[in-house]
Amino acid sequence: MPRSDPLRAPTQRAPSAPVEVVALGESMAMVTPAGPAPLEHAEHLVVRVGGAESNVAMYLADLGHRAAWVSRLGDDPFGRLVRRLVSSAGVNCSAVATDGVAPTGVYFKDPDPAGTRVYYYRAGSAGSRLDATVLDHPVLARARVLHLSGITPALSPTCRELVERALYARPVEHARISFDVNFRPTLWTDDAGSTLQKLANAADLVFVGRDEAETLWGVSELPSIRRLLPDPEVIVVKDGPVGASAMTGDGTTVFEPALRVELVEPVGAGDAFAAGYLSAALRGLDLSQRLRMGHLVAAHALTVTADHTTLPGRPWFDERLAATAQEWSAMTFPAACADG
Repeated sequence: MPRSDPLRAPTQRAPSAPVEVVALGESMAMVTPAGPAPLEHAEHLVVRVGGAESNVAMYLADLGHRAAWVSRLGDDPFGRLVRRLVSSAGVNCSAVATDGVAPTGVYFKDPDPAGTRVYYYRAGSAGSRLDATVLDHPVLARARVLHLSGITPALSPTCRELVERALYARPVEHARISFDVNFRPTLWTDDAGSTLQKLANAADLVFVGRDEAETLWGVSELPSIRRLLPDPEVIVVKDGPVGASAMTGDGTTVFEPALRVELVEPVGAGDAFAAGYLSAALRGLDLSQRLRMGHLVAAHALTVTADHTTLPGRPWFDERLAATAQEWSAMTFPAACADG
């Protein structure tokens, strides 16, 4: 049976809880052109941080939430850079371990509005040496949400055991689990479809792209996705520039169209959407507003080459969340500075 609402706002926030959301997973040093140009023609490169879970944590911190990131970095300049950038975004990094043997992963982003390509250099990275013991870190003890993705179980056997323990044993007692399927075909050597289906079905809240569902499970219609994932309380199905739908366990389905965006580069928009949705859910907003918040944060990510960009204050978002259906459908989002 579907579980109760994983993110219903509590009657009061416990003052002793230092963290609302913990995001767990590998992040790497991301090398990208300084502007929206292909790598082969770029004269200047920029080194930033890239990683699904740290992206979510940074956007949540931007939106005023107490967020922590749990991971493992190499004892090298890239590891120190990643830790500094994530921490400077306001994210608690006290549970990020330093590995004295394995290096920090690196990847190169080749941006193109028609389809960005990513080149990974992460085999044997410090992040792939994460294991289930990180779930015992004190920073997780009072978290309301634990956010995971389908990237982590593909990195190594110990990473898969970590995600399985988090979902099946539920050692973080008070946390609801948010799971972004985040299918990365180049990382998988076995049956990703059945593994990700089982993991997603054990979560409370699932994010999945319609295209991912088609690739992994051969289904794209909402009822078919729900039949494959009967247990989560809420399943959010993202359909690119069309919009996103939220399906609840009682059969309710809510759809909100995506904003019209002047696209610069699409990588990282899914993480931004998840952060926006989680932020609205933590505030007790309804499903429609959660989807809209996801779209609004994703729009910022779509207009820069970085995976993360600074967000405006909460009043900016609240004004747009209050738009009528007609006002929302007419809303457009211009490109921001490419450097964020």
